[in-house]
Amino acid sequence: MACRISELVLDCRDPERLAAFWCEILGFKVLGREDGAVEIGPEEGFGGLQPTLVFSPSDEPKREKLRLHIDVNPTDRDQEAELERLLAAGAVPADVGQKGDEQWHVLADPEGNEFCLLRRRL
Repeated sequence: MACRISELVLDCRDPERLAAFWCEILGFKVLGREDGAVEIGPEEGFGGLQPTLVFSPSDEPKREKLRLHIDVNPTDRDQEAELERLLAAGAVPADVGQKGDEQWHVLADPEGNEFCLLRRRL
């Protein structure tokens, strides 16, 4: 038997703000709140095929590029239309040393956590 990723935990300064941002981006909902942390996930909740995201409060500022980041794919539109939607939701372009010919866009959430918008539609 193998393990499966059930949740990803991200330390942040404003869990409510990041939870709202990522709910909009992923179509998730808030599943719970505990000790200042906010857990979000798909409609079916914890334990489904997709891991949940937990935003845990921390006073420490983000200092450098994340060693682990989230990749997202558009589901019902092409990459450029999805990029416009993500930027309108509050994502900003991020530079992590890309050369400019990548097939993905590097973005950052409202607290500067990098993530990539991939080209392939799921």
